[in-house]
Amino acid sequence: MTDPYNSGPARPAAPVLGDAMVTTAQALPGHRVVRSLGLVRGITVRSRSIVGNFFGGLQSLFGGNITIYTELCEQARDETYRDMVRHARALGANAIIAVRYDATELMAGLTEVLCYGTAVVVEPDGH
Repeated sequence: MTDPYNSGPARPAAPVLGDAMVTTAQALPGHRVVRSLGLVRGITVRSRSIVGNFFGGLQSLFGGNITIYTELCEQARDETYRDMVRHARALGANAIIAVRYDATELMAGLTEVLCYGTAVVVEPDGH
């Protein structure tokens, strides 16, 4: 006897929200958006310590990449990205589209970093 509730074609498993399911594009290739859950974001406000500013100032005398500030920026972006993903997971999303970063200097040495996008539920296209 066949099960009338499960006799149709098998549906592919829903994707899990991981880094591959986050994009700056308006769509996720191979998937279709079945529900939009709204804006999600991560935000942090960072400053460099006096010691960090001292070493950053020394590096700036020689030109080139100021690694101490590059590291600070990477940490801030990673933190805001991870917060955005947690926010999306809490809403039940399995993807985030239209992701953007923004940064604003609140005052000298104090910067706000924001990562935001649209939390969505997607399914594989099935093509």
